[in-house]
Amino acid sequence: MFLSRWLPGLANLLHYRAEWFRHDLQAGLSVAAIQIPIAIAYAQIVGLPPHVGLYACILPMIVYALIGSSRQLMVGPDAATCAMVAGAIAPLAMGDPQRLAQLSVIVTVLVGLMLIAAGAARAGFIASFFSRPILIGYLNGIGLSLLAGQLGKVLGFQIEGDGFILSLINMLQRLNEIHWPTLAIGVAGLIALIWLPRRFQRLPAALVTVAIATLAVGVLRLDHYGVAILGAVPAGMPELAWPQTNLAEMKSLMRDALGIATVSFCSAMLTARSFAARHGYAINANHEFLALGVSNLAAGVSQGFAISGADSRTAVNDMVGGKSQLVGIIAALMIAAILMFLTAPLAWIPQAALGAVLLMAGWGLIDVQSLRKIHALSRFEFWLCVLTTVGVLGVGVLPGIIIAVTLAILRLLYSIYQPTDAVLGWLPGVEGQVDIRHHEDARTVPGLVVYRFDDAILFFNADYFKMRLLDAVQREHQPRAVLFDAEAVSAIDVSGIAALREVRDTLKAQGILFGIARARGKFLRMLVRSGIARELEDRLLFGSVRAGIRAYRVWRNRNKELFASE
Repeated sequence: MFLSRWLPGLANLLHYRAEWFRHDLQAGLSVAAIQIPIAIAYAQIVGLPPHVGLYACILPMIVYALIGSSRQLMVGPDAATCAMVAGAIAPLAMGDPQRLAQLSVIVTVLVGLMLIAAGAARAGFIASFFSRPILIGYLNGIGLSLLAGQLGKVLGFQIEGDGFILSLINMLQRLNEIHWPTLAIGVAGLIALIWLPRRFQRLPAALVTVAIATLAVGVLRLDHYGVAILGAVPAGMPELAWPQTNLAEMKSLMRDALGIATVSFCSAMLTARSFAARHGYAINANHEFLALGVSNLAAGVSQGFAISGADSRTAVNDMVGGKSQLVGIIAALMIAAILMFLTAPLAWIPQAALGAVLLMAGWGLIDVQSLRKIHALSRFEFWLCVLTTVGVLGVGVLPGIIIAVTLAILRLLYSIYQPTDAVLGWLPGVEGQVDIRHHEDARTVPGLVVYRFDDAILFFNADYFKMRLLDAVQREHQPRAVLFDAEAVSAIDVSGIAALREVRDTLKAQGILFGIARARGKFLRMLVRSGIARELEDRLLFGSVRAGIRAYRVWRNRNKELFASE
């Protein structure tokens, strides 16, 4: 029981089936083949040496394989997370490579601690605040930022400029500085990365592309012609150390770490849930917070950088047929073996080939098709998506996302502030009630207003509810009673209770009865706590609209003299 709750990956491995191993071995080797060139390339997004990207793979993959609940999810360097880490630590490092590496460790540990704290606080629900349009807009922004930042590697010069627009302008101004041999390698790499997956789906396109480019550079000695190469990669495993920092740095890094943790979790959950649904099992969001947090701690103590769910490597794992979390362990051991014994060939990797990998990664984040679908379904959410992209490009990742989430919440509050409502009637041959505003031939019960309000009654819409109900009563000819259909009212607060009392008292002063039908859940509990349920008594609190109408007709028949003048 303990293992299945806290270490589901280990629990799964303890019940491992021998027939899975062949599939897991093949998937593990395939994931490693994809992970190695991507990790090296993504380290350059952060501004760190290539071996740091490999450090960020080994221990986190093993840790997640033991703690994580997803059987398909692979963790590791992620383009979006790396871009956020770079934005957080580059201004503080001020060009010092050693300080950059130290700050990377600090922010990664902070991300891990925040994720663990969120898991302990059962904050998995926050993933719901990142709607699909916001996530798509965010990824589009990160993708465009990557394209602008990595084009220089393919063109053969260092692009200068802070932000997407300035980087793009600087690149266009310096097109006369293109290094043609570097561009040739970059373009050839892009062609290979596009063509290979279409022609050979099971082939690790990134690894093959980088390997061919490395072989060409080494054989033709293109480095002598100005082609930039990766350079020496130190062999061996990382030494565990904790860097020094100060309070001012910690304040800045904690703010950025919160954004990185949030985006990292949402990205990982999106991938994990997609593949879990495909294979028929569920993902516990709160536990995934813990698993991803401990994995980030593992990345930090092994001198790596913040990691997340790796969608491309997860897709490879699933395509090859991985059966269990052993895939991650096999891939991690393969990467460790490369780092220990085969670092010499890595030195000849051309920067242009890594740039091509990063350009494809950036392009893969841009989802134009989903943008079109969102535009067709909801103009507001389309512009919310576009605003998120513009915000990420213009003011930064975290501020851009905060702006988009704030707008989404304001839109939600606005929709709750003025929810739909209806005065109900009946149509011959139609089951249930209909809105009489949309059906002129709908019948009503003379003297009775049956009113429905389609959302919670809370402090910001309580007055609106009161106004709408009383307006509906005023439009009725000689109303004698109001039956409030509360089925859609999921909750009510103190302000809502006060508005409900005011409605009842206003109607009572006019000689109009007020009853409630289909009260349930939190709404009914608040009616009981506030005493309204007792004040209404059973004769004015009904289990159904039909019961309320029957009671009204009985009351009408008993008081015929009131209706004699009608």
